[in-house]
Amino acid sequence: MNQAAIHWSDLPIPGLACGAYPERRASPRANAIELPLACRLAWDRLRALDDRRRNASFVRCVHAELATLREMPAEAREADVVALRHALRREGLAARRAAQAIAHAALACEQTFGHGLYDTQIIAARIVLDNRLAEMATGEGKTLAVAVAAAAAALAGIPVHVITANDYLVARDAETLQAFYARLGLTVGAVTQPLEVAPRRAAYAQDITYCTAKELVFDYLRDGVSLERDPLRWRIRQIVGAGADLPVLRGLCMAIVDEADSILIDEARVPFVLSKPTGNAQQRDYLAQSLVLAAELRDCVHFLVDGGSKSVRLTAAGHAHLDQRTAALGALWHNRMHRDEAIVMALSALHLYRCERHYLVRDDKIVIIDETTGRVAPGRAWSRGLHQLIELKESCEPSAPLVTAAQITYQRFFPRFMRLGGVSGTLRESRAELSGLYGLSVRKVPLRRPSRRRVLPTRLFPDHASLWTAVAERAAGLQAAGRAVLIGTDSVADAHQLSERLTQAGLAHSVLSARQDGDEAGVVARAGEPGQITVATNMAGRGTDIPLGDGVAGRGGLHVLSCQLNASRRIDRQLAGRCARQGEPGSVETWLSSQTPLLQTSLRHMPAGWLLRLPGRVVRALAYLQQRSEERSQAIQRRRLMEHDRQTDRQLSFGGPVE
Repeated sequence: MNQAAIHWSDLPIPGLACGAYPERRASPRANAIELPLACRLAWDRLRALDDRRRNASFVRCVHAELATLREMPAEAREADVVALRHALRREGLAARRAAQAIAHAALACEQTFGHGLYDTQIIAARIVLDNRLAEMATGEGKTLAVAVAAAAAALAGIPVHVITANDYLVARDAETLQAFYARLGLTVGAVTQPLEVAPRRAAYAQDITYCTAKELVFDYLRDGVSLERDPLRWRIRQIVGAGADLPVLRGLCMAIVDEADSILIDEARVPFVLSKPTGNAQQRDYLAQSLVLAAELRDCVHFLVDGGSKSVRLTAAGHAHLDQRTAALGALWHNRMHRDEAIVMALSALHLYRCERHYLVRDDKIVIIDETTGRVAPGRAWSRGLHQLIELKESCEPSAPLVTAAQITYQRFFPRFMRLGGVSGTLRESRAELSGLYGLSVRKVPLRRPSRRRVLPTRLFPDHASLWTAVAERAAGLQAAGRAVLIGTDSVADAHQLSERLTQAGLAHSVLSARQDGDEAGVVARAGEPGQITVATNMAGRGTDIPLGDGVAGRGGLHVLSCQLNASRRIDRQLAGRCARQGEPGSVETWLSSQTPLLQTSLRHMPAGWLLRLPGRVVRALAYLQQRSEERSQAIQRRRLMEHDRQTDRQLSFGGPVE
């Protein structure tokens, strides 16, 4: 392949060709949704038929290159890396050059960790380098596969962002892989929550940067607000040395998204808002009065709550009551539309948002819990006054109301990357949506070893109290047998209740939740020990590798007892994926209460006596149908939001895409 065949977008490197801040402003992915989706999926299936042959050929090529490298002296290998970097700059990540880069990474892996790459990891790395998504089962070595793909791209000079699920994984992976990258002459940085501007810029200046999607998005928004992403202005500031005003990022060159479905699907619609306080005392008083008025209203009389859609609606009686109560208040309350919006928001704060499920109170402040990951999200705030209303509800000092400076969602942000790929263990349910929204095809990576996971029948209990009693008995039996036990709960509150029940039963255990996350690494490290019981929220799902202690595999491995039912089947599969990794033994079962929110939606019309007599497979089927319904509803909302955003961009195209 000659240099003329390489398009500049294939090698997005800050400079003359791509500009000082490479990003895709008019993405071809943005038009993918306009094509018939069935045609796109059919074409993906046809291409997948050829994958096995191409993967086998590529793996053979990597092993041949690796055998050659092993015969070279150290000095010759170093010279070969330098020559390869120049070749990649000229020719891009074509198959032969990509195989050479991955072979060098495989050798660096052997020298650093004492083991080489599995063929499945080589296949996954190649899929990512081809701007696709690799579905790779949990425990198959996604972290190292991502590192190999990142190293290959970085050897070509492309700045790479490796996006992981949380700050804990960012710090862990960057530290663990630093020596691996160093053997290839590459540098690595990590961006976590408390980092200031100067060290952030330094971290992004490295060849490979580990970060969370949230940190990356906000840094992108800050760059846009402070500098308006004008390349000429940036270049002038670079020349004159105006370092404080330089962008933090080097553009959106390449992103490799770990747990891609979580970010690209589950959190796709979350608006990331860069805001500043207004200091408007009158608005704070208005919100406080709204909460007082909302507290006077009665459920099913003045308002109706829909827990499924997390919405509140005022009734005619509610409107009449508010008309009477606000008649003597100030002029602000005479605008009925604004008044009703404020009251509905206050009712939401009172009846839809629960402490230890949706948020925690820490140091007189409200800290949001990310429902997908189960982790606290410091710095995140609800909009439209909801955050201040919840602060007032919990008797916290209300923060200043905020005004939006810039905002964006993941489903508008990630298509702006010049190169985009990712991995996850749970992609198949969302293949159509990932293709439609992002133009990303999914390729399945075969298992290295057959799975030995046993799935036991689902059980249903009348209430949480009976569920926790049964769980404690089950955990005691497994502990006595020398098994390690991981129990997944829906919320912080549920984890706390179960912990109390286990304590009453005299069972030693650990808890991992947003409220008890100080020793996360230690809890995870101990979770696979013989007789260890660990109670966890979704924090123990994605990205958590639980190594088995001595003798645990011989006794059946880790047992996962899921006492949660998420709106997405993929999140349930992530929890189950903590056991039986890499061909190890393990088992999983689901025990639910009829009070589980998602089940209440589908079973509310069924007599209580019938519920408890339902076979486990029927309970599982009902849960599956409800999850499918929730997933379809969320997918429709994501599609509508994307279509609205694109229509807005087209209407305002003279000014560029709107943040």
